[in-house]
Amino acid sequence: MVCLGNICRSPMAEGIVREEFRLNGIQIEVDSAGTAAYHQGEPADMRAQLELQKHDIDISDERAQSFKTEFFKEYDLIFAMDHANYRDILRLTTNEKERRKVNMLMNLVSPNANISIPDPYYGGSEGFIKVYEMIKRAAEVLVTLAKSNKLKV
Repeated sequence: MVCLGNICRSPMAEGIVREEFRLNGIQIEVDSAGTAAYHQGEPADMRAQLELQKHDIDISDERAQSFKTEFFKEYDLIFAMDHANYRDILRLTTNEKERRKVNMLMNLVSPNANISIPDPYYGGSEGFIKVYEMIKRAAEVLVTLAKSNKLKV
């Protein structure tokens, strides 16, 4: 799960996806990162933590990290939160196999629509509510695909 600074959207996505898979009894490894190193080592934004706490999801242990090219080898799927981060990730790919791993998260909900999850950082708590709702829908689709063995790279 990748956004810009790895303190709002992507740690929320990591926590929500992890929880959806846990609730469905499916083991998954999920991580998050940012395309910029603005907040390296910092915890998730408190507003993100508070929104997820309302849904019994704890992301207080997550720490911001930068996206690394090694992730192309470590992970089967890489989801960007918006167009800019999608492009930034694709610039780091070196082959078609790596490019096929990268997609925008909301394409799970609306295939090929390339809908961005808005960055709530500069707004109020309502932005974090919207981000939660969007990511939750995508996580539910991801679980459905995993259950039907339709997750392909």
